[in-house]
Amino acid sequence: QVQLVESGGGLVQTGGSLRLSCAASERTVSMGWFRQAPGKEREFVAVVHRNGGSTYYGDSVKDRFFISRDNAKLTVFLQMNNLRPEDTANYFCAASNSLILSTIRNPRQYAYWGQGTQVTVSS
Repeated sequence: QVQLVESGGGLVQTGGSLRLSCAASERTVSMGWFRQAPGKEREFVAVVHRNGGSTYYGDSVKDRFFISRDNAKLTVFLQMNNLRPEDTANYFCAASNSLILSTIRNPRQYAYWGQGTQVTVSS
C-alpha cells in the first residue's frame, strides 16, 4: 500500500558526506533507515517518529548520521557525515504505522520498504 523511493546514494571519499532522501506515497507514523552489505545482515541505522522529536540511532552511526523528517512532503532524510569505508552498503528506507519501541532495530517490525540506494565510500 505504501511505496517508498530512496535517492541520494553514490560514491564518496572517506570523510565526506552524503544526504539520502526517501519519499513516501502516503503518511506513516515512523520512518527509518536500514543498510545491508553483501554477506551481512540488514542493519538498523536510524528511525524518527512523526513528531520529529523522537529519534534513535544504531551504535555504529551515532554522532555521525542524523535523521530528520518533512511531514508535509512525506519525506525522511538521512544526513551522513564523516563517512568510512565500513559504511558502504545498500541503504533502505523503511516505514511503520505500528512500531514497537523495544524492537525498532528489527527489520521485521517495518511493513513498508523502498528498493534501496547504494552508498560506496572509497578508502
